[in-house]
This record gives sequence, structure tokens and C-alpha cells, in this order.
Amino acid sequence: MKLLAVRRLLRIQRVVIRYRLDDLLFALPLPWFLLVLRYALPWRWFPRKTLDLSRGARLRLALQDLGPIFIKFGQILSTRRDLLPEDIADELMKLQDRVPPFDSQLSVKLIEEQLGKKISEVFSRFDVEPLASASVAQVHAAQLKTGEEVVVKVIRPGLKPVIAQDLAWLFILARAAEKVSADARLLHPVDVVSDYEKTIYDELDLLREAANASQLKRNFEGSPLLYVPQVYWDWCRPKVLVMERIYGIQVTDLATLADQRTDMKMLAERGVEIFFTQVFRDSFFHADMHPGNIFVSTVNPWSPQYIAIDCGIVGSLTPEDQDYLARNLFAFFKRDYRRVAQLHIDSGWVPAETKLNEFEAAIRTVCEPIFEKPLKDISFGQVLMRLFQTARRFNMEVQPQLVLLQKTLLNIEGLGRQLYPELDLWNTAQPFLERWMRERVSPKALLGNVQSQFEQIPHLANMARDLLERMSQPHANDPPPPWHRARDDWFLRLLGTAHLAGGALLAAGGPLNQLAYWPAGIMMAVGLYLVVRR
Repeated sequence: MKLLAVRRLLRIQRVVIRYRLDDLLFALPLPWFLLVLRYALPWRWFPRKTLDLSRGARLRLALQDLGPIFIKFGQILSTRRDLLPEDIADELMKLQDRVPPFDSQLSVKLIEEQLGKKISEVFSRFDVEPLASASVAQVHAAQLKTGEEVVVKVIRPGLKPVIAQDLAWLFILARAAEKVSADARLLHPVDVVSDYEKTIYDELDLLREAANASQLKRNFEGSPLLYVPQVYWDWCRPKVLVMERIYGIQVTDLATLADQRTDMKMLAERGVEIFFTQVFRDSFFHADMHPGNIFVSTVNPWSPQYIAIDCGIVGSLTPEDQDYLARNLFAFFKRDYRRVAQLHIDSGWVPAETKLNEFEAAIRTVCEPIFEKPLKDISFGQVLMRLFQTARRFNMEVQPQLVLLQKTLLNIEGLGRQLYPELDLWNTAQPFLERWMRERVSPKALLGNVQSQFEQIPHLANMARDLLERMSQPHANDPPPPWHRARDDWFLRLLGTAHLAGGALLAAGGPLNQLAYWPAGIMMAVGLYLVVRR
């Protein structure tokens, strides 16, 4: 694996030299000791051929040559026009769906191998020229024998070895960083790379993408906010995906959106609402929402609807993480820095011995200047990043499960401000978060939690019985006598009957809710008594 990483490093170095990316680096305002380094680079000692390419084109071509992981990085950067010069951002946008395609005949061969049939047996029409091409796959337009217009997505050949090389190098860097730097250990770089490894390999499995698309479609069934194309499962395979062809306007085609009089303010606000709905309502969010994967329906431009494709990367959060994020955002935008500090400590992300007053003061020092600006000018992504940077000074450990969320949030915010520069992201998100918080503590939600706990009673009773048996019997591993097994079976049947009866009473509602707890409670008490008596 180390040899593989060295080979990949040499490949990266060759690409850097070919496109003279070191010129871009040394054009930045660097410390003098780094500027001196350029004279120690051997390839700068000799005359070189001038590249007739802009700096943005050189960067795009370099990322393109280096493969999927680097292309993904360029796609993320392309959405942050607030961080990049205009010429570089324009070039990186081409990485979203204009990566050079691979040979069409090879594409046809791969599709036929996966489907086990000739193209003509499955499709009444198949366009050999690809409709679009991206870092991991390319797409062809087609028509099924039954008449439906579809797109056929096929994985690029030979990706796994390249990805394995990049990941090997990333793991070496991550492990080295953890060994030499205490600050790096707080960031858990190995865990982050491991999560990314799982994500990128999952993206190579198109059956997983099809399942993700079906789930996302169910979550937004009938919604005016988002439409997800239908998956044709009969023709889906690990390296081939067939789904409904959609017709819409790419979300970054601002001229066409303006020509059809699209309500840009509503479009930007609905993008924010979709993100928070996925994260907090469904805990299932599209985590690759760069502009190449997002279109706008041409129907009802005064009430625009998004269309999402490419669901290869999705993320989810635990209820604890959801609650933590929502409470932090509320406290932060109310400038309740003490509450923000307390939430970090309570969540265990910051050591319990952290001094609350000092942590609160540090957060205030970093964040207070932000609120001197109007809310519409506050970058949500920068707020989270600054918050985490401050917490790291107090030994906060980065949570790898939030990496996809931060990446998606940066994409959404960059896109929203591009569509509607006056977007007030907080005022757009606040009503949704407030409603979600109210629903979390509503009687219906509390009753659901109680019922969920109630369903665990038989399991808890068994655990309690087993624990007491181990404590009271020195030969707990010996097989029990037949009469013990019979008594245990009787007890479990009785307890199961009580559980079913209790569940029925609880589901009945009304005054029976209180009665529903008694049968199971009595049975558990009887069970514990029998165990102790034994």
C-alpha cells in the first residue's frame, strides 16, 4: 500500500509541474520562508514552455487529470464564489457535468454486460453520444420498449485502482498527522478519511444510488419543493442505473431562469427549506448537491420546484446530533453564547472540565463581530466553521459524521447566494427549526417516545433476569435443568402476553393510556420476584 501511495504522489507531482500549479501557489501572499522555497524546486531551474491557458483552466485540467477525488474537491470549490476569483470559479463549474467522456462503444459494452442483454433488446432507442459526463459516471439518453424516456448511467471503467491510490496516500498523511500533532488528533483525520472512503466506494454502487433516489422520492412525494425522478428497478445493476429522464433548467443557468420569470427569491428560499427538511425532518439528506445535480422545473416558474439527480452520496444524523445542531443554531443567533458553550460541554464534544466562562468568552470574541453585519450578510457556513475553530482551542474533537453535513451546507449556501444575493438564510430557516423543535416536545412525540420505551420492557426484563441469575448462581454457564427451562418459557409467554395487551391498550388512546402500563409493570415485578426467590 505504501508503494501504491508513492506512485500516486509522483503522479500528482507530474500533474502539478505540467500545469505549473506552483505558480498559483507562489502568487499568494506567503511568508518569506515559503517564497524562498520556490528556488529549491528543481523544475523551476530550467526554461519552460509557456502554457496558453488561464490559471482557472490550468487548475481545472489538473484536477480533471488527477481523477474522481480531486474532481469532487473542484466541484465543492466551484460553489463558493465568495471565496474564489470569478475566473477560477467559472472554470471549476465545468467539472460538474462536462468532464471528458470515455469511449461510447466501451460504454455500450459495459451496459450490455451488466444487463445481460443487447441494447436493442432493452431500448427502442439508445443515444450512443453521452448526454452528460461527470467524475464517476456518464449518462446516455434512451427510450424503453414500453415508451418511457429514460437516462442510462454507467460507471467509468478503471476507477477503483485510481481511488485506491488516492486513499492510500490520504491514509498515510492522516496517520502521520495523528502521530506528530496533538491538534491533528482532535480532528480525527483517519476517521474522516475512513468515512470518505466509504462514501466514495458507495458512489460506485449504482444499486445503492437507486435505493437512495427511491427513498428521497418517497420523502418528498407530492411536495411542491422537490421532485426526484423515478427509478426503473428492472434494469438497474451495480454499474448501470436506468431512471426517468427529466427536463429542466440547470440551476446555475440564471439567464434562462430569468427569461421564464422564475421567482428567484422563492427559489433560493425553497433550496434552504429543502436542506433543513432533509436534515431535521427526515435525517436523510442529499450530500452531493453541487449545481450539476440540481435542475429547476419549467412548470410554474412563479412557484419553482427543484429536481434532484445523482443520489449516490447521502448523509444522516442521529437524533442527538439533530438536537445539538438545532439548539446551537438557536442559541448562536440569539447571541446566547453561554448556552452555546454549555451545549458543547453537555454534548461531550468539549471536555467536561472546560471552564464555562472562558469558553463563553472565547466564543463571544470570535462571533460578536459577525453580528455587526445584517443577518443577510452572515455566512452560515462561516458561522459553523468559526464556531468549530474556537471549540478546537478547548480540545473539541471533530465529529466525522458532520463532515458531509458541513460540505452540503457550504454547497447550499453558495448556491442560494448565487441565485438570490439578498438571501437571509437565518430568517428562512428559523420558522422551520422552531416548528421542528415544537414537534419534538409535542404530546404526540412524547407519547411516541413512551410507547417506544414501553416496547423495550420485555428486553429489559430478560436482561434484569439474566444479570440477577449470574450474580446469584456461581455456575451460570451450566445448562439449566428441564424444569427451569419450562418455568422460564412460561414466564416469557406470560410477559409477552402482557406486552401485547399493554401495547393494544396504549394504542387505544384516551383514559386507557394510563392503564396500559400496569400489566407489563406487574409482570416484570413478578418476574423479578421469581428470579430473586430462585
